[in-house]
Amino acid sequence: MPLPDQFTSRGDRQRTMGIMLAALLAAYVFWKVLQSPDQALQFTYNGLSVGAVYALLAMGFTVVYSTVWFFDLSYGVAAAMGAYGVFYLRSQEAVGGQYEVNNPVVNVVLGAVVAGVVAWSLHAWLYGRLRGRFGRPTLLLAGGVLAAGAGLYTVLVLAFPGEIHVLLSPVVCAVTALLAAWALRRLQRALRPRARLAPFVAAAAPVCGVAGLLCALLLAGAEGSRLYLSWVVSCLMAGAVGLALYRGLYIYMRERAHSHLVMLVASLGVLLAATAAITLVFESAPRPLPEAFGSEPWSIGGANIKGFNVFAVGVAAAGFVFLRLLLGATAFGKAARAVSDDEEVAKVVGINTTVVIAAIFFIGAVFAALAGLLSGHDTAVQPRMGLLLLVKGWIASVVGGMGSLYGAVVGGFALGLVEQFGIWDLAGEWRDLVSFVVLIVFLSFWPTGLVPRR
Repeated sequence: MPLPDQFTSRGDRQRTMGIMLAALLAAYVFWKVLQSPDQALQFTYNGLSVGAVYALLAMGFTVVYSTVWFFDLSYGVAAAMGAYGVFYLRSQEAVGGQYEVNNPVVNVVLGAVVAGVVAWSLHAWLYGRLRGRFGRPTLLLAGGVLAAGAGLYTVLVLAFPGEIHVLLSPVVCAVTALLAAWALRRLQRALRPRARLAPFVAAAAPVCGVAGLLCALLLAGAEGSRLYLSWVVSCLMAGAVGLALYRGLYIYMRERAHSHLVMLVASLGVLLAATAAITLVFESAPRPLPEAFGSEPWSIGGANIKGFNVFAVGVAAAGFVFLRLLLGATAFGKAARAVSDDEEVAKVVGINTTVVIAAIFFIGAVFAALAGLLSGHDTAVQPRMGLLLLVKGWIASVVGGMGSLYGAVVGGFALGLVEQFGIWDLAGEWRDLVSFVVLIVFLSFWPTGLVPRR
């Protein structure tokens, strides 16, 4: 049935006004580029480097939102954990160690979170498969021992961050060996029709252990890897906390309240509580992170460009490719899309929706943490950064199109560029105002975003 004329005319007016605003913005940018090409190149570079952080935030936010369909405000906690996790592990290297901090209570709490996540993961993924081979007491005992070991290992890594490269070398050895074994097994399956070659592939299995041991020895002697290992630990810790929040809090609210508003308020409480905890542990003043690679600027075309920010753009591109392949070409991705379409139907067809959503929360938190630490290296870390990054990620999602992975990337980079060009004749403090103006404009004229969800 056609809409009344008053609604169609209103929509046409909004569309016309939106096109006029876009034309005015394009004319302004073109005028400024003609006025100062060097400065325009600098703003373009700055916009892309900031947009990479926004794109990572928007991708993680989009993955979570398009699966559970509620605004998880605790997403900002993961972004702050990514930045403060690096500071916590490397504070002895930041500005001569004058901000060094290591809190036993924090270590024990995070160790307990990791132990709980490992215990639940083992129960959710392996208990049903191994229940026919082993007794229930044996499985529970083995799972408890593994979970307790993971928790104690986490406490050890957090308590001795100066030896993180030595403490993590056994894990790197095991992961490398498993990946090599997996690759050899896939190759053996591919060569199975050629029986003459398959035994040679099988005989190469000891190479997996040698490769893992070699990687562990190289890592144990590489003190310069400590900063980048702290990136990995911070992202994994943020992912564990994100998973724990879903499994320990949100899942019960979803079952009992059946209201997204209740979950929204609960996630806001988590964000505020985490911000207060960060302030208590680290104080409210901004803190610098140790200098990463690529901090020396290059001069290209009259603009100063840092290699680290180029790396951030590459990380955003790699993150998009990873999510696109994970959600579009794997069984997990099909299950996640089924949960997104209709969770109840997904349960009926045998999908473990709790496990799928928990994994989605883990992935989203890792992306937020990665964006937070990249932002922290470029500026500094402060307790309120989680809330600020949450807002920027949400605005980027609205600009690109809520629930659209492609839109998250486009919206992140578009927001970064608009922010930078918007403060051309203003002070940098006006950047947040420009973001909110962009949000209002898109909600008014393009509520579906630049790349709407299909």
